[in-house]
Amino acid sequence: MERSNNSVASEEVEVAGHIIDSLLLPKILDEIASLGGRFDIQEVRVGHRRTDPSYARLLVEADDESQLDRILSEIGQHGAIPVRQGDCRLEEADMDGAFPENFYSTTNQETEVRIAGHWLPVSLQEMDCGIRVAPASNSAECVPMVEVRKGDSIIVGRAGVRVKPVGRDRERHDAFGFMNSAVSSEKPKHVTVREIAAEMRRAKEGDGRILLVGGPAIVHTGSRDHVSALIRNGYVNVLFAGNALATHDIEQSFYETSLGISMKHGGGIEEGHEHHLRSINRIRRIGSIRQAVDEGVLKSGIMYECVKHDVPFLLAGSIRDDGPLPDVITDTIDAQRRMREMIGGVTLAVMVATTLHSIAVGNLLPARVKVVCVDINPATVIKLADRGTFQTVGLVTDVEPFLRVLTGELGLIQ
Repeated sequence: MERSNNSVASEEVEVAGHIIDSLLLPKILDEIASLGGRFDIQEVRVGHRRTDPSYARLLVEADDESQLDRILSEIGQHGAIPVRQGDCRLEEADMDGAFPENFYSTTNQETEVRIAGHWLPVSLQEMDCGIRVAPASNSAECVPMVEVRKGDSIIVGRAGVRVKPVGRDRERHDAFGFMNSAVSSEKPKHVTVREIAAEMRRAKEGDGRILLVGGPAIVHTGSRDHVSALIRNGYVNVLFAGNALATHDIEQSFYETSLGISMKHGGGIEEGHEHHLRSINRIRRIGSIRQAVDEGVLKSGIMYECVKHDVPFLLAGSIRDDGPLPDVITDTIDAQRRMREMIGGVTLAVMVATTLHSIAVGNLLPARVKVVCVDINPATVIKLADRGTFQTVGLVTDVEPFLRVLTGELGLIQ
């Protein structure tokens, strides 16, 4: 675009890396135009080999400072940073549980901040947080709003902050090659499941950790044996779920029903609607799921396998829970805090048939974590991606066929 003589606000920005093959440069230009700004490409250097980075320098113009600020904020998420860089600006939090006004709001992508002329990586990367700086240790970390304490040094504004977007993995041609996938119910699912199985093998055989986020449909659809096999064979390192998954898993162990429906013939059982409550009550009387396993009361199922194979699990409650089970964390802030502690080292998250838990966990994960979301409802996968977890590979299908094919690809079906 030509430079406008009427512009009253402008800033030179630059972006470097694999900005051509990862389509970052077109995204930046489109973002500028869609927000009513203008751009003039000052310099472009295109890498000639696959390993060579590219570089672009742009002049961004807007009608006023407010519009320019919005544009710079948006394109900053794609790695565009002002050419003239200074140190980040710090302001002390004046109260617990709130950021200073104009705090920098984080993305889930790798971020660096400039302090005393040096760029430092931000740890605990997470979207929708602020950045807390510890000047004494010359370190920076993402901090959720609720964890802010009066006197914390918080970054305000965009100055001295740069984002390093996840680009295309040019060595990979599978579902994770671009770290995302279009959502479609017509994609060749078996091929995608084969690639997911291969990713799970890599995680198990290397330094990866696999997180499973599961909903009660795993049990309702007769899939719990598949998940039990994954846990038993080391393909699940952490489990996140709610009261419902654990309750109906335990109900099946005690009564061979799920929500009162027989898992053998698919019909209703007399007084079967009471089974989930009686299952919860039995566990509450014993004290915990682990205690029920240790005492030989709970002898099978997903929760049984977690206890027997030392797979940590977290059950986060909701306002609609019956009981709940004694292991359920009913304080949502505490549940979030515990989740953050447990996702350390996770490289692959498999989210199966749970909209709210998938979105909640997706919000906590850095962009470098590969995410698979499986649901019969395409809206679940779309919501997860739209809310910022752009690296999601979406698979629209019923739970049981997915888990059956997955365990088959992993050689776990006997």
